[in-house]
Amino acid sequence: RVFGRNAAAVSEALRGAVSHLPVEINPRQPRRNSFEVSLVKEDGSTVELWSGIRKGPPRKLKFPQPEAVVEALKSSLA
Repeated sequence: RVFGRNAAAVSEALRGAVSHLPVEINPRQPRRNSFEVSLVKEDGSTVELWSGIRKGPPRKLKFPQPEAVVEALKSSLA
């Protein structure tokens, strides 16, 4: 549940920042106990916006603040 709650918060922040951006949660099977946010550009390239794989303990460090992901997205789109 904690992964879903954090994914919903991040996706809502991304949709609020860039309204025309399609957001998908887990388009394929995710890695166990990991939380990552990636941007797939129109040319098919992928940019990692945030990864919590190497973070923690404590577990809360594995999840980003939604504002941090929005800032990473804006810098990747610029």
